[in-house]
Amino acid sequence: MIFNGVDIPRGETRKIEVNISRLPSRSPIDIHIIIARAKEPGPVLLLMGGLHGDEINGVEIVRRIVEQGLNQPTVGTIICIPVINIYGFINFSRYVPDGKDVNRSFPGNKNGSLASRVAYYLTKDIIPKIDLGIDFHTGGADRSNFPQIRCMMNDAQNQQLAQAFCAPFTLHAKYRPKSLRQTAAKRGRRILVYEGGESSRFDEYAIQQGIDGAIRVMKYLGITHAEAPNPTYTNRLINRSSWVRARASGIFQCEVTSGAKVKKNQLIGYMTDPFGDFKEPIKSPATGYVIGLNNDPILHQGDAIAHIGIV
Repeated sequence: MIFNGVDIPRGETRKIEVNISRLPSRSPIDIHIIIARAKEPGPVLLLMGGLHGDEINGVEIVRRIVEQGLNQPTVGTIICIPVINIYGFINFSRYVPDGKDVNRSFPGNKNGSLASRVAYYLTKDIIPKIDLGIDFHTGGADRSNFPQIRCMMNDAQNQQLAQAFCAPFTLHAKYRPKSLRQTAAKRGRRILVYEGGESSRFDEYAIQQGIDGAIRVMKYLGITHAEAPNPTYTNRLINRSSWVRARASGIFQCEVTSGAKVKKNQLIGYMTDPFGDFKEPIKSPATGYVIGLNNDPILHQGDAIAHIGIV
């Protein structure tokens, strides 16, 4: 198994750096990869975070897995990439310098923009080596996601992997064009997308759920002896979902919590104004669960308020 010209033999763990590009200051943009190989052959699992640079819960999940030695397999190989988008990570940004989204730039181009170059490296040098990947994300733009796995649930193996991870929610999610998940699927590889918490904020519950889920998947694959606590909840399959949006601009006063069950027409909160002139109730359009919530109370007309997942 060769990374950046370095052959990693079985039974060894190596950390390598892959240069993708340089900033105008000539500072390198490198991707740091930790490869841990058991002596016995087996599945190859990828654990990665920071595809969007400000989604730091994913970075912390992979970091703790490495720190605690959970990335050392008994058979097979575990590849850990804590931060894919180094530029976004150090600049508190989802994107790269030209404003592009790495996760909308696949399969990439080796001579393209920074986003395209990062995507190209993953497509050509990482995806062909793996059997399965878990891509750790958070909500963006002040929105928090309750811990959830997203994948194509019409695939039987995806169903089994999602059940093994056992997040509080599993969403049937179609492929996003030019995403890592879509590109991997075209090449016969499966990627589970984990969402938990919000960007630029640590969410301890979401971090621990991500770690525990990754351990369960490792156990399902037979590549670890580590154990994760049994879930205290029921994994619920979300077949479809809908965002509740503000019908008027104003200040949102929330009456629900992330992860809570809501009934159709249940009060979610109120839209108010700074001067006490109006107070408009906001109700749930369906019975389901709050799988995402906008944490910014200052909203414009049409802004997303709450993401309702329907079982």
